[in-house]
Amino acid sequence: MEHDKERTPSASPGFPSLRELCRRHNIRFKKSLGQNLLLDDNINAIMVDAAGLTEEDSVIEVGAGLGALTKRMVNKAGRILSVEIDPSFMPCLEEQFASYPKVRLFRGDILNHDLDRLIEEFLPGAGRLKMVSNLPYYITTPVLFHFLESPVYFERLVVMTQLEVGERLTARVNAENYGALSLAARLYAETDIVHRVPASCFLPKPKVDSCIVRFRCRREPPLPGMDVAWTMKVVRAAFQQRRKTLRNTLSGNALGLSKEEALSALEQAGIDHGRRPQTLDWKEFAALAEAVRRVKQESTDNSV
Repeated sequence: MEHDKERTPSASPGFPSLRELCRRHNIRFKKSLGQNLLLDDNINAIMVDAAGLTEEDSVIEVGAGLGALTKRMVNKAGRILSVEIDPSFMPCLEEQFASYPKVRLFRGDILNHDLDRLIEEFLPGAGRLKMVSNLPYYITTPVLFHFLESPVYFERLVVMTQLEVGERLTARVNAENYGALSLAARLYAETDIVHRVPASCFLPKPKVDSCIVRFRCRREPPLPGMDVAWTMKVVRAAFQQRRKTLRNTLSGNALGLSKEEALSALEQAGIDHGRRPQTLDWKEFAALAEAVRRVKQESTDNSV
């Protein structure tokens, strides 16, 4: 979802109001791109505070829109790369930030670009990296994984997202909304909901509330030598049919396990085959992933 401000003009002295920007550039918010106007600039301030920005930070912002969040960050961060997919917003952004050497603007789809290459081109020599974004809701999960699974380390991610997604990201074991997204958050970061944002803060008013989610990303895996990407592959396979038992969800899918091999892996990991995926915590999934790797290797060795 695209968000921008309407109130608290004193937060960005020297910048035109959003109403004036919309008039000047004939801005029309597009439902197809999840664009809405954020009416309360205090929400942007909360996001920036949650990111803990300093002059040492280089920040990537996804979905810059009219630049409301950028304005909040411009006097806090060292450098900012603001990415926007909609060409109609670019003149508005250029008007406001062309005179700021620390702000670089890039029009494109973040999911089509490797983060390391973007950083090399627009934020060369970046030390501490962070991402602060009012994410379009329809691409929230892909964008989060794009950053979490990137070879480039981001110390912190702060994003606005649907409340439902935020609750899934922070869900506990055995909760109804606990799943692959919850486990990804645990494996890559410490995650919390910073602030709930009611739907009334936006125009047009969406059907759901939103929230600000903060990721304090791990520099190293939570366990020594742990292959997080492989563990997530096993997690995704297990949750393909969350109502079924692990014996069934682990076999006949992307992992390429037979039922006998799935049983063997579960036994080696010390996990009852009758359990369902939502009952396993991240440590149990880590043990299961290693057991699956061993079983697959044994199968390969025996076939040679």
